[in-house]
Amino acid sequence: MARNTADMVAARMGLLGTETAFEVLARAKALERQGKEVIHLEIGEPDFQTPDNIKEAAIKALRDGKTGYCPAPGIPELREAIAVDAGKRRGVSLKPERVVVFPGAKPVMTNTILALVDEGDEVIYPNPGFPIYESMIRFIGAKPVPLPLREEKDFRFDPDEFRSLVTEKTKLIIINSPQNPTGGVLARQDLDAIAEVAIRNDIYVLSDEVYINIIYDGKHESILSIPGMIDRTILLDGLSKSYSMTGWRLGYGYFPEFLVQHVTRLNINTVSCTSHFSQWAAIEAITGPQDAVRKMVAEFQKRRDVIVEGLNKITGFRCRTPKGAFYAFPNISGTGKKSQELERELLDGAGVATLSGTSFGANGQGFLRLSYANSVENIRKALRKIEDYLS
Repeated sequence: MARNTADMVAARMGLLGTETAFEVLARAKALERQGKEVIHLEIGEPDFQTPDNIKEAAIKALRDGKTGYCPAPGIPELREAIAVDAGKRRGVSLKPERVVVFPGAKPVMTNTILALVDEGDEVIYPNPGFPIYESMIRFIGAKPVPLPLREEKDFRFDPDEFRSLVTEKTKLIIINSPQNPTGGVLARQDLDAIAEVAIRNDIYVLSDEVYINIIYDGKHESILSIPGMIDRTILLDGLSKSYSMTGWRLGYGYFPEFLVQHVTRLNINTVSCTSHFSQWAAIEAITGPQDAVRKMVAEFQKRRDVIVEGLNKITGFRCRTPKGAFYAFPNISGTGKKSQELERELLDGAGVATLSGTSFGANGQGFLRLSYANSVENIRKALRKIEDYLS
């Protein structure tokens, strides 16, 4: 007798979560195919084209024959460029041999967890936070320990609450600044608290800084620059957000020396290497003119101000001003609706695609995430549609 196909799937697949943004995007696209208008505020993707100089560098690399396999940790020229650029932005000296290039930034997170964390270990991660953190922690059989980000603290955490979560089983601490989904930015004192605990308890830190270049207020602080942390921090960064290169799949990590060989072997076992010609485009992105990045961030800041002002005028909403990334994370508890309920209603009833705060963890209940990677005109239109629907 043939077995049910559901019984054929490995049990571990039941532990693996997803990224809800793509599910909402699919529902929104289905409505558009039915002839309905939808304003997309759900997907976390810059709506700008990759700068022309980067495209031209990729075309040149293709014409120059950069189409074969290359070293699994990345081509030496790119690793060197990353070490110089990432170190300069964080005020530290970095070694190119500790840089590993991946097809996207998610593999930095995945390979770090696979290489460092055993079944039964505990991993502290931000909640609300990028959903793949919790998904991968559960997938390998470790225990996810959520660190609440508090609205009243501009979506930073309480240091005493953080310390209370640390146990002898804590193997890794994940932080993200600027943050997805809240737009919050960690302050130096927050990072000092994490560093003190990490050093004292021999714990490693995965610092997701993929939005480093999209910051509006103050300057970016990296835990990598705190004395004693450069050998206990895994830096996650990439080109998707800063250079509007989401489809290029280009990310990188800076690892403690002992981890480089292990994450490189994971690269070999899963993807062999990152696309050769695209790495030459990455060199141009990092070392070439940065005018397009500055222009994009200035436009995001204008949109941020429009969306925050508009959300705060909607009855039942209140919204903190994000300091980085391109997301607004309004509290919608005043509407009397749960997050997923309002997400569905706004898509079906108002034609505005948003994400429930619970897509980013249990502490996202009572919130929505709105990406303002859309035009000011569309943002204003979406705000009118939301207000009209609720009234």
